[in-house]
Amino acid sequence: MDELDSYSRTVVTVAETLGPAVAALAVGDPERPRGAGSAVVIPDPAGTGTVLVTNAHVVDRARSGRATFADGTHADVRVLGADPLSDLAVLAVHPDATTPAPVTPGDASGLRVGQLVVAVGNPFGLAGSVTAGVVSGLGRSLPTKDGRVVEDVIQTDAALNPGNSGGALADAHGHVVGINTAVAGVGLGLAVPWNDTTRAIVASLRADGRVRRGYLGVVGAPAPLPVDVALRLGRRQGLRVAEVVRDSPAARAGLRNGDLIVDADHEPVTQARDLQRRLFADAIGRTLPVTVLRGEAMVDVLAVPAELTS
Repeated sequence: MDELDSYSRTVVTVAETLGPAVAALAVGDPERPRGAGSAVVIPDPAGTGTVLVTNAHVVDRARSGRATFADGTHADVRVLGADPLSDLAVLAVHPDATTPAPVTPGDASGLRVGQLVVAVGNPFGLAGSVTAGVVSGLGRSLPTKDGRVVEDVIQTDAALNPGNSGGALADAHGHVVGINTAVAGVGLGLAVPWNDTTRAIVASLRADGRVRRGYLGVVGAPAPLPVDVALRLGRRQGLRVAEVVRDSPAARAGLRNGDLIVDADHEPVTQARDLQRRLFADAIGRTLPVTVLRGEAMVDVLAVPAELTS
């Protein structure tokens, strides 16, 4: 009983902390909305005004909408920008509107499988719904309906339903560690992690309305390093290149299928996100040194990322 009471107190505290700042979102004409989901009030990266974050697939091509909060108040919102590759979108609130205090952002990089998480959103239009579960997996990939892939998502068994998209996934301290994005099956929900990469994406959408990315043209997956290399480098895995896109910057640099990427820009690479977070706007057109294990030899290549276009 004591353990259950402790668990219950944790979930209740998180729900009471986050509930006011998670809105039901209707996009398009408020009378005849074209889409619906949830949105979360976050600290404004620019330090002015109020902004909300939701999923790109929730806003789709809409440019405005209405956010309704748990206390019944609502605010007109304007879409500042959406990024399908991360499934994130940023909304600005009308300056005359009053909104709840923002959530406290956490850091998903510290999550562990089995850790308690709480989801807050508006499934089926039921405002302020709360579910709890655990982190079931990390580093998942989410294919989207337009053929893109959202990388590095969090898998949870906290129940998610239509309308939860864009809502908050929080840890036991009430810190937001993810933005709920999809229902992949019974007991299988997915969330975009809140981390350094996410913060950079949100800041770019807030400032410029879009995210400029560099493009290398490699498809890879984590793979173990040979024991002697792992001991020398002090880490167990790198990123195995499964495919090099023809005529891409990676192909021109000499990267090959089967190469095991261990460093990029002189920083360790152990999974796809380590490479992706070095491919934002400042990487475009700049020489990016990449170290790979090819057979038994360490090989340095110099790649020049191009700008990723639709």
